[in-house]
Amino acid sequence: MDEARKNPDEIFKALITKAETMYSHEDVEQIKQAYAFAKKAHEGQNRLSGEPYICHPLEVACIITELSLDKDTVIAGLLHDVIEDTEVTHEQVAKLFSPEIANMVEGVTKLGKIKFTTQEEEQVENLRKMFIATAKDVRIVLIKLCDRLHNMRTMDAQPLHKQLKKSLETIEVYAPIADRLGIFKVKAELEDLSLKYLDPIAYNEITSQVAEKLNRNNDFIQYNIDKIMKKLDEIDIKVLSIGGRVKHNYSIFKKTFMQGRTIDEIYDIFAIRVIVETIADCYAVLGAVHEIYRPLPGRIKDYISMAKANMYQSLHTTVIGRGGTPFEIQIRTQEMHRTAEYGIAAHWKYKQGLKGKTTGDDEKLAWIRKVMELQDEVPDSSEFMRALKVDMFSDQVYVFTPKGDVVPLPKGSCPIDFAYSIHSAIGNKTTGAKVNGKLVPLSYELNNGDIVSIITSSSVHGPSRDWLKIVKTSTARTKINQWFKKEGREENIALGRDMLEHEIKKSGYTSAQLMVPETIEQILKKNNFQTTEDLYCAIGFGGIPASKVVFKMREDYKRRNKKTEATTTVHAHHKKQSNSSGVVVEGLEGCLVRLSKCCRPIPGDDIVGYITRGRGVSVHRSDCINVKNINADSEENRMVKVSWENASYADRYSADLLVVADNRNGLLADIINVLSVMKIPSNSFNARVSKNNEALINVGVEVSTAEQIDELITKLKNVAGVISITRSIQ
Repeated sequence: MDEARKNPDEIFKALITKAETMYSHEDVEQIKQAYAFAKKAHEGQNRLSGEPYICHPLEVACIITELSLDKDTVIAGLLHDVIEDTEVTHEQVAKLFSPEIANMVEGVTKLGKIKFTTQEEEQVENLRKMFIATAKDVRIVLIKLCDRLHNMRTMDAQPLHKQLKKSLETIEVYAPIADRLGIFKVKAELEDLSLKYLDPIAYNEITSQVAEKLNRNNDFIQYNIDKIMKKLDEIDIKVLSIGGRVKHNYSIFKKTFMQGRTIDEIYDIFAIRVIVETIADCYAVLGAVHEIYRPLPGRIKDYISMAKANMYQSLHTTVIGRGGTPFEIQIRTQEMHRTAEYGIAAHWKYKQGLKGKTTGDDEKLAWIRKVMELQDEVPDSSEFMRALKVDMFSDQVYVFTPKGDVVPLPKGSCPIDFAYSIHSAIGNKTTGAKVNGKLVPLSYELNNGDIVSIITSSSVHGPSRDWLKIVKTSTARTKINQWFKKEGREENIALGRDMLEHEIKKSGYTSAQLMVPETIEQILKKNNFQTTEDLYCAIGFGGIPASKVVFKMREDYKRRNKKTEATTTVHAHHKKQSNSSGVVVEGLEGCLVRLSKCCRPIPGDDIVGYITRGRGVSVHRSDCINVKNINADSEENRMVKVSWENASYADRYSADLLVVADNRNGLLADIINVLSVMKIPSNSFNARVSKNNEALINVGVEVSTAEQIDELITKLKNVAGVISITRSIQ
């Protein structure tokens, strides 16, 4: 950001200049009033970059005006952090501005005051609140996207672990939301900024390759623009605009680094975009283009007659140009172009005089209704996130019913997914399927344009458990599980009880320790269960893992007993001397004790002590190479017995891990995601590639116990490509 833009008054001046071209004098005065109010509320607050905090809501308001939203949304953007980060209340905002604006501000506000067990739960709860609010007023999610966009633009000021965490969340959640709302300008920038932090090497490589390719192809693009214009002039089609467009970095990244293609194998890096007046003109241009160029088979896409779920409409064709070079041509009307760039922001109802209000009946927001249904059907946080990414944010295929109705499904869906999308009764009675008139297996992967017919039988008792291995959608998965849950409740309760008891024993605790009424009540409430039998039943049919329930029980047990344990250990010293390190030394009193930096022991590790010369007792892990060297030098008489005591779970200990993995794109992001979900802070990263192309990543983390580091190692070993993980010794 340049220096001028760091000055709030300069940003405000730019905002008002833009606002005066869009809104009435009265509206502009209200925006000025909102700025004065927000500036006073945030007075004394600064961002990590050092600039006044008010710069952030000002920049968010500027982005909102770029989307041409109404003045109430601009005001809500200016105020979007006042309820969360200042003493301002919902009632004050409602009184000074309007209840509608206050509700928008509250809808954007994060759930910062609620404590969650895991990072994933916090993310899910924030998303659930956002979707609930969005179902009432779509402007809330538009403000949230503008807020995230400015945060990503200024991510340089954040520490590395924050950059990685926020970028991963942005590319997995917020960019797909922008995509589903059709706001390409926001979606593309969010993806590119995320890639910049998640894989800077790939980002810089793509940027330089595209710049080089653009320099080589400028003449080629202009030559073809002139050729197309000459043809359209001959047939008297009015062209509103024609020009080239460059594919954004993340889209190129998906096709090169993730699909193993070279940049020269991507035909649509550069495209010529033709904008005309009418739909009829679009098809006329397509015909004219095919007269002067040879089209590539299978590369003609008609998104006008079959619009994408995010309202995108356009004609795409890839043709062979001069020298046998393929390139893409996109043809659309001006209205289609506005929709392609701004999505729902270009069409929503305030432009029809309804002041921005929308309802769940709006077809453009039908996917939000599905999210609302999804969160009721899938209470588990991790399963909800998985379902959200698959059902809502994955690429889609469009198939037809025998009557010609279009059914959108996630890419990779099978006929069973199709059956359950029509009705659960059809899914439960499915015996076979026909695609385009031919019998296919139920595992058949559906493609765009398939006509699907489901074969059912009233004699079928119900779905097969094997279907859970092949269905793609959460709707099908949930309906299948619900059938088994209902049909075999007693059996599932007994099975779930046994599974939970087994998991508790495996964890080293007893049922009496973990299954206390307060803990059970919290778990039932969090997962929308009415009784303990409902919990057992869910575990039995696979709705919630027993390990996850026990993990929550253990965490609650530790919190409840932390104070008691600390009090007990204080009075149990006898001849042992404790100290701030949480280590006691047998037989010695008043000595200095320090944790060795070479092996970084943490509570739960097997440890030994070594009496140093003048620096007290140095505590090492038993497997530390330096301890073995001490024994080899016959200095055993300087070894002393030590043990952990008074080590609080609130204490943080540094540990170093060496991760050896196959070198691949996205590896670092996957590792960061594990740390983020487990809420384990990282203090250092150092990655290099060995001669045999293995990634060697040193990760410095802060943990409370050896049990926590063991759990982290277990989860990291599940990351694709990881070969080994060891605790480092410096």
